[in-house]
Amino acid sequence: MQKSPSRRKFRDLQNSQFTRQRKFSRTSVQGDVASKSQDQTSNIKSRLLVVWGVLIAAGVGLAFNLYQLQIVRGKKLTEKARNQQMVNVRPFMPRRPVIDRNNNLLAIDRPVFTLYAHPKLFDKSNEEMAGILAPILAKDATELLKTFQGKKSGIVLDPAVSEDIGDRLITLRLNGLELIQKYSRFYPQDDLVADVVGYVNLDRRGQAGVEYSQEKLLERSGQTVRMSRAGNGALMPDHAPEGFLHFDDLQLQLTIDSRLQRAARSALKEQMEKFGAKRGAVIVMDAVDGSLLALVSQPTYSPNKYSTANISLFKNWTVADLYEPGSTFKPLNVAIALENEVIKPDDMFNDPGTIKVADRTIKNAEINSYRRMSIAQILQQSSNVGMVQIIQRLRPSVYYNWLERLGLGQKVDTDLPFEVTGRLKSQEEFISSSIEPATTSFGQGFSLTPLQLVQMHGALANGGKLVTPHVVRGLIDAKGQMHYSPTLPKPRQIFSSKTTQKVVEMMESVVTDGSGKAAIIPGYRIGGKTGTAQKASPNGGYIAGARITSFVGILPVESPRYVILALVDEPKGENAYGSTVAAPIVKAVMDTLIPIEQIPPSQATKPASASPSP
Repeated sequence: MQKSPSRRKFRDLQNSQFTRQRKFSRTSVQGDVASKSQDQTSNIKSRLLVVWGVLIAAGVGLAFNLYQLQIVRGKKLTEKARNQQMVNVRPFMPRRPVIDRNNNLLAIDRPVFTLYAHPKLFDKSNEEMAGILAPILAKDATELLKTFQGKKSGIVLDPAVSEDIGDRLITLRLNGLELIQKYSRFYPQDDLVADVVGYVNLDRRGQAGVEYSQEKLLERSGQTVRMSRAGNGALMPDHAPEGFLHFDDLQLQLTIDSRLQRAARSALKEQMEKFGAKRGAVIVMDAVDGSLLALVSQPTYSPNKYSTANISLFKNWTVADLYEPGSTFKPLNVAIALENEVIKPDDMFNDPGTIKVADRTIKNAEINSYRRMSIAQILQQSSNVGMVQIIQRLRPSVYYNWLERLGLGQKVDTDLPFEVTGRLKSQEEFISSSIEPATTSFGQGFSLTPLQLVQMHGALANGGKLVTPHVVRGLIDAKGQMHYSPTLPKPRQIFSSKTTQKVVEMMESVVTDGSGKAAIIPGYRIGGKTGTAQKASPNGGYIAGARITSFVGILPVESPRYVILALVDEPKGENAYGSTVAAPIVKAVMDTLIPIEQIPPSQATKPASASPSP
């Protein structure tokens, strides 16, 4: 059956419309796709621009920062880096040892350990540890146990354990013990030379004696070096300069003779105990050059245990305290008078026992009957009246000038610390009052140190020269070769040798015929002078009943060289005089000095009685 034309036209029309619609739809889709593609391309470009912008900005910033680090701050940062990588190191240098004139060790640095206990780490009970450690450390086991129970860690059992004990503890392998090594100053002679050597404190600084005054010689000059440091802070020894840990073997040698020092201390202690004295001192000097062979002060202290000592003992009173010398100054006044030719050695004087000067009456220690006395007898009997008459022959101004020439009112130039200035009245006061020269004639009214009196008597022993008392000989190496010796002031000529020899011979008569008989040594000619002086009060005047006894000796008379002074402060008893207290000390010291210095017997000696007189 055939379709009608109208239906065919209608179907063709529909097909044509559908075809147009498909074409339109296809065209629309293609247009949308093209539009989207263009948007995506635009977004990608924008993102790329942003990324490139960020990268360029970062690059510029990085370049700027690199410029700042490398150019602007480069030098400072390089220096900072080097400071972090390098460190200044000054290796520990032990102090130089101190030895005496015979190379005996007086002071040395030695390794010691600080011993810590940590009971919480013990692998034994507290009781067992206390029992093991007590005999090794010389401590009480019960006290150690209480210590362990009171604290769990960080207990200091001993701040300075010796190397031997440290080694013993290490070999025991006890858990809970800690040993920290350090160096400590050790004094093998203990208190024997404490008055001269002194001590160092925990900071290793000298506080007394030559440890203080010779600090520069005792401290080794260590070299400060720069060393590399690893990232963990450890030093890199591979970069250490060669030989930076090496140090010299120099030692500080003193003029002190330990044998003589020991004899002097023993004799001094014996007399001090016998007479119940407050303190005492002995000084031995070689008058040729001023070197001190012995310098003893008693009481003294142990430099190994200085923290337990009385601090007043750290200053050696032979250089740090003043006193009135009394009659031991009389030989010097005789030398002044002889040098000025106001007296002659054979002059005679009348001594009635008292003499009036201005409104004062001056007496002898013992009022003797009226008698004529030679100058030697004035010294023998220690006549105050005779000395006043001798000095009255000198004009006060001339006498004062001579006292200043001797060094009164001045410090002694010495290498020992804490020296003080002597006291002498002003020239105006001295000259205007006749009592001042009179009291000075027998050693009162002024003050000096014991060391200064020895220096002055040294001028009588060496032909009239004032030398510098000293204890430092110099720095020597292990072979005994001298590398440094201090420069001493040139000796000053005070008296003529003729004058001093006359005075020393007069002093010999004091020992043979006068108050110094306790110092007699058969076969040797010895000069001496006793002194028993009132003790001056710090508030003026004198302390009632208190006195200082002394004796100064010169050996040998035919060729004077050695001066020995013994002082004993405030001895007790009615028989406490220079002749009975101090003279025996000087004799004991000379008994040791003679064989040490190989002093030959004198060719001729004067006969003397054996009984001492006050």
